[in-house]
Parts: sequence; structure tokens; C-alpha cells
Amino acid sequence: METGVQRNYKDNLFLMIFRDKEKLLRLYNAIRGSEYTNPDDLIITTMEGVLYLGMKNDVSFVIGNELNLYEAQSTWNPNMPLRGLFYFARLYHGYIAEREENIFSKSLIKLPTPRFVVFYNGLEKDEDSMEVKLSDAFELNECEGACLECVAKMININFGHNKELMEKCRDLYEYAYLVEEVRKGGIKGLSLSDSVDRAVNMCINNNILKDFLLRHQAEVKEMLLLEDVELQWKLVKKEARREGLEEGRAEGRAEGRAEGRAEGRAEGRAEGCAEGEALFAKLTQRLFQDSRMEDLVRASEEPEFREKLYEEYKIQKSNEGR
Repeated sequence: METGVQRNYKDNLFLMIFRDKEKLLRLYNAIRGSEYTNPDDLIITTMEGVLYLGMKNDVSFVIGNELNLYEAQSTWNPNMPLRGLFYFARLYHGYIAEREENIFSKSLIKLPTPRFVVFYNGLEKDEDSMEVKLSDAFELNECEGACLECVAKMININFGHNKELMEKCRDLYEYAYLVEEVRKGGIKGLSLSDSVDRAVNMCINNNILKDFLLRHQAEVKEMLLLEDVELQWKLVKKEARREGLEEGRAEGRAEGRAEGRAEGRAEGRAEGCAEGEALFAKLTQRLFQDSRMEDLVRASEEPEFREKLYEEYKIQKSNEGR
């Protein structure tokens, strides 16, 4: 079983901001071009506190005759339509059960139209928006006549993208501004923790999410650290692969034969990657259990500090203790 920071255990920052019905309504109006004014027109259907197939959706709600599913993603995931299919099946099941409808009835049961939006602020994609379809995953190229489809509309909410949408929804603009300021701190050479502190203080001073940040400053900092730890985790895995590859090349050169080089590269890549990921997974789990988030972030950035934590928690490499 894979271990590490699990987003299911914590709300992400996007969800924390837009769980407020007034903010959520403004976001919906900006996307759909509607003019709803009463937040009570929103009927929240988010699956709270329960994991469904290992997942929990971010925000879902019914308004008018539409069932909306909003997801926030900091890494690109081409499987969002498949996840959306699972989510909508569960949401429609709840919709039918709540109204005590009979699916075996001779009368047609009317359903709200599904809308699926993914708010993306990762760095892999640069498009302002794009559609991702479930049919993209179908093994047959000819999908005409397929009985299932689910379309996710990806909207890039990185700062500087979709300016018209940001102008219509100030809350979304301010969220994007905060994330951008955290990244700028990293560019300036600050640690992740210092970058978060700098960004939060700058936003408060510039009246960006000011009331929200003053009320939830500690929670926001922890969420930003957790969300960025996921990215750091990926970087550590990439580094483990690189180190394994270098070891493999060294072995191959020492043997001086083409076979040795190929075998050394393959073995070094596999062993280095697997061991690096396994060690950091154990460390992440222990630090997460002990609520040592600052140390977790530092461990993801500083190899020497990471080694000290391995010693502290007695997490040994495969060639140690023999």
C-alpha cells in the first residue's frame, strides 16, 4: 500500500475558500454567465467525510437544473473524466434516493444536467482551457456509438491565465494571486515555509483574501505546505531515479562491456528509484503521524537533513545493518 501525504485527509485551499456558498455562487456565475444572487439557490451535494473508491470529491452542487462538479488539481491528471464518471454515478444515486424515485417506474425520471469543471493550477499544461474526455481512454480509436462519455472542462487558474474569468470572479483572482506569490518566494531562493509566510503576509497587507487569511492563517499555511509537499515528493522520486541511473552507468563502465552497461543502468535505475521512494514514503508517514510538517517540507528540500531524520527514525537503507 502506498504511503505518504494523502489529500483525502485534508481539505485543499481551493475547497476551503469556495465551500462558502456566496463565493461558490460568484464562481458559478462567472463560469456560466448567469446572474444568480441568492446563495440558497445552491444545494450542496459534496460527498463529505466519506471516501468513495478511495476518492472524495471537492465541491458538487445543484442549481437550477444543473448538477455541477468542481475539482481542483495541482498536477495534471488525464483520468479526471473517469473519476467524474464515478462521482456522478454516486451523486445521481443520492439524488434519486433523496427524492424516493423508482427507477423501475414507467415514468421518465428527470435529472439535472451534469457539468464537470476542473480548476487546474499545475505547471505541466499552459493552455487556458481544454476538454478531456472519457472516450480519450477507450482502446478502440473509433468511439462512435460508445454508450458512455464524460467530459471534463479544464480551466487554467494560474495567475495570468483566463483574465476575463478572473475579472468576473474576484475570489478566484485572489486565490491565484496567493499561489503565485508562494511560487515567487521559491524563485527568490526562500524555503517553502518562508515563501508561504511571505505570501500570506503580502496578501493581507494588500487586501488579498485578507479577512479569510486573518481568520484561517494557520490552516492556510499548513494547507499550502501540504499541497507543495506533494510536488516536492515527485521531485524526490525524480531525484531517486536520477541517482539510480548514475549508479547503473558507473557499474556498466566498470565492467567495460555493453551488456554490463545496459544491465547496470537498468538495475541501478530500478533499485535506486524503488529504494529512494520506499525510504521517503516511510519517513513521510512517520513525520505526518507526528505532525512535523515543517520537518517534512525541509526533508523534501535538504538531502542532509533527510539523512538525519532517517537516522532519528531508524529507517535504514537495504545495505545497512547487515
